[in-house]
Amino acid sequence: MEEQLRNTLPKKERLCGKTAISKLLAGKKGSVPGMRFIYLKDTGADTNRIVVSVSKKFFKRAVKRNLLKRRIRESYRMQKHALEVKGVDILFIYFTKEILSYEEIYKAVGQIIDKINQSAAPKSEKDETVAE
Repeated sequence: MEEQLRNTLPKKERLCGKTAISKLLAGKKGSVPGMRFIYLKDTGADTNRIVVSVSKKFFKRAVKRNLLKRRIRESYRMQKHALEVKGVDILFIYFTKEILSYEEIYKAVGQIIDKINQSAAPKSEKDETVAE
């Protein structure tokens, strides 16, 4: 429980491996201004895992790509407690030609987390009304 309260991003919360990423690419897609995302619920993992992608097409220099990936990971790390669903794999795809500020990326990641929470919420609300 202590681990959930800390704002860390350990190795087990990072998605890696070809098979896991290829399964994720078949998940649900969405977008917010400046970013796209793909997520897959019910992966069987006890933690949420992420992977971040910044295209070489838009940013030729690795320094800029790494800067954006750090900002996205940091934004997720600070807001991951707001994600209500467990066992979700998320792919963040940075999709704009300009370098957004940390605040703009933070808002975009927050919107993505809200959309994932909303997609999970209707099922639980329906189940509660059927049970009553």
